[in-house]
Amino acid sequence: MSRALERTYDGIIIGAGHHGLVLGSYLARAGLKILIVDRRLEYGGGLMTKEATLPGFYHNLHSINHFSISETPWFRDLGLEDRVSYITPRYEFGQAHRDGTALVFGRDREETIANVARFSKRDAQTFRDWNRRAEEITARILIPERYSEPLPRAEREALLEKSTIGQDFLAVSRRQPLDVVQELFEDDHVKLLFLFKVSLFGTWLTDTLSKTSPTGSVIRAFDLETGYQLCQGGSFNLARGLMETFIAAGGTFQPQVAINRIVVEGGRASGIELSDGRTVRASQFVASTIDAHQTFENLVGRAQLSKAFTEKLDGFQYTNWSIFGVHLALNESPRFAAETFDPNINRALKWSIGADSMEDLFSAFEDVKANRPPRLVQFGSGPLSLLDPTQAPPGKHTTYCWHVMPIDPDLGGQRYEDFKEEFSEKIIETFARYCPNMTRANILAKYVYTGREYTRELINMRQGDIFMGAFNAEQVMYNHFGYRTPVANLYMAGSAAHPGGAISGGAGYIAAGLIASDLGIKPWWKPGNAADALALLE
Repeated sequence: MSRALERTYDGIIIGAGHHGLVLGSYLARAGLKILIVDRRLEYGGGLMTKEATLPGFYHNLHSINHFSISETPWFRDLGLEDRVSYITPRYEFGQAHRDGTALVFGRDREETIANVARFSKRDAQTFRDWNRRAEEITARILIPERYSEPLPRAEREALLEKSTIGQDFLAVSRRQPLDVVQELFEDDHVKLLFLFKVSLFGTWLTDTLSKTSPTGSVIRAFDLETGYQLCQGGSFNLARGLMETFIAAGGTFQPQVAINRIVVEGGRASGIELSDGRTVRASQFVASTIDAHQTFENLVGRAQLSKAFTEKLDGFQYTNWSIFGVHLALNESPRFAAETFDPNINRALKWSIGADSMEDLFSAFEDVKANRPPRLVQFGSGPLSLLDPTQAPPGKHTTYCWHVMPIDPDLGGQRYEDFKEEFSEKIIETFARYCPNMTRANILAKYVYTGREYTRELINMRQGDIFMGAFNAEQVMYNHFGYRTPVANLYMAGSAAHPGGAISGGAGYIAAGLIASDLGIKPWWKPGNAADALALLE
């Protein structure tokens, strides 16, 4: 380990995932001496791209679809467009059905509404009625709030109540998302794809069944202007671009750092103690971007926390499901039998495969809830290399299958390795029922990567939770778990803080503004301010 870690820094950031790199880049550019440490040799956290099957086939093992990253304030502020390229597909969501039909949501409003109308004219009109309102709400409420410190609930709701779109947003967010979808739409196929789109905002059916949705995931599902993108060359390229930006700003990164504890002296965080006994000092702050329990139980210690805070920590919830991932190297990209109904399904960024009715969806939910492997195979997928040819050798392709699965399902005594092989084959068989070219001859190699494996590699993802904290109403927005902590000079800037898990950069971006303010540093950027944004609503 580098002897350079014996020096004192202005700030130490624990965790070199994207939140830590965003935070570090802002503060290093503000003139602070910043050290980012990570226990792993690799950086980027869930921004992981590997040649997991065959040489030249690049697979994104965790994060794949990034929500409007090229339009985020931190992407623009840090000049990442010069280092990282994003692809915005014309078609975003596709769902094939057993009867040979397909439903595709794209960026074009009229095209998407016409696609919905093939299943239900009433649902098409509902989509039209909500679309423009949803896009205004996304642009004027959801995006500003996503990159601002959340307002207290009473202040936020008072501001929203002053405008028509604010009232519309509150009315929907106060209801159970599933109820809203069931009420608005009549066709099962439309309901299914809409719920699939809602699930991409950090929820699955478990979270969609919570009583409210303060983050407004249902509203965003009507939005066609602001959507998902692919990082060209693989998701790790975003991590690479952020690390280059951090280093160029004068920051220091040290991998393979084993931390024994966060040093707290006189009630203030003053550095980190390493497992070899050395101490690295932070003269102004320590920030953690790892999960809440590692931070406060392992590194701070419950004895240094109040009873009220430890009770809050004990109540912190993780998702009760994990991801069973299958990554495939292919000769040909999947081609759906339903292409005769709508050829654009082949090029949709994200596919919903296997569920044909609401009963199908609830079947999987009940199985996972009961800690069983789902009996009905239904998963998300997408044509990665068809949209981004740099992710596979010339003329070859990649795809993936993400299936919801209990982290430790009851296998009735079956060996887990045998189960992995058996279930991955069921997924491929299901794929082939919808895409006839998904034959054994087309599949060059397979890599299965499940919650059992990734929780050993990325220990932040406790219980298989890829978001490091459930997106339920009790711990999002004004109920989130950050940024300032009960320990002075210690900040929480990871996925437990607003806006939560997945690739958003929000927590790192917001924490940078708060830390700069607390240290009396004039920011070189303009931090987000939700109160100012909501006050402009009419």
